[in-house]
Amino acid sequence: MSGLVNNKVVIVTGAARGIGAGIAADLAEKGAHVVIADLNADAARQTASKISGSGGSAIAVAVDVSSRKGVKALIDETVSHFGRLDVMFNNAGISQTCPFLEVTEEDFDRIMKINGLGVLIGTQEAAKQMIAQGQGGKIINTASVAGKQGYPLFAHYCASKFAVVAITQAAARALAEHKITVNCFGPGVVKTELWEQLDREFMEHGLTEKPEQAINEFSQSILLGRVSLPKDIAGVTTFLASDASDYVTGQTVMVDGGMVLI
Repeated sequence: MSGLVNNKVVIVTGAARGIGAGIAADLAEKGAHVVIADLNADAARQTASKISGSGGSAIAVAVDVSSRKGVKALIDETVSHFGRLDVMFNNAGISQTCPFLEVTEEDFDRIMKINGLGVLIGTQEAAKQMIAQGQGGKIINTASVAGKQGYPLFAHYCASKFAVVAITQAAARALAEHKITVNCFGPGVVKTELWEQLDREFMEHGLTEKPEQAINEFSQSILLGRVSLPKDIAGVTTFLASDASDYVTGQTVMVDGGMVLI
């Protein structure tokens, strides 16, 4: 895939850690110029300098993906530094463990603002830049197994990831005439800092008794028999960013070890 992403300018939101950092590192290794965009500016800088230190091309930009002004500034900074924008990964997201009957309006709004509205804004603003450039582009959104199935401890998170799939399909139809493809990928259980947070929340709610019990129990249905790591996702994400996926749009590619069969 190396030649197929070489010199592409790619923004990855939520890239300071976890899946986003894995996506960005793999792209940089294969010759892309990556922008590590994250709410945590210090962590973004550390991730970017790690990539640069390994010979890759990366800069860090602080962004709140739920702010249109912030996303516009991110894209402006990317274009002023690298000259254009070829690929946009709307990857930033948050989650929360909460029994179905206890989800509050505040819980719902907080998750939908980042995971749903953030993807809409990121897709719109990236598309505007790509249309202005006149050479098409690729937009890739992070969905989830929770974008295909509803889970009782993550109802609002699932709603937000179903929204990601819907926005992706709508955008694919809206932007095809501009040679912009829009796809998403659906991870399953990925062993990152996010699952460490969810694991703690399971215990706080009295749903589990010991660390890692939640992730282990939630992973029982994975056909390949293990949880994933960010590097398990990178093959698909780099493919979606590459020229090899030019004829793919509006799709959700599941990368979940066989948790959800659709």
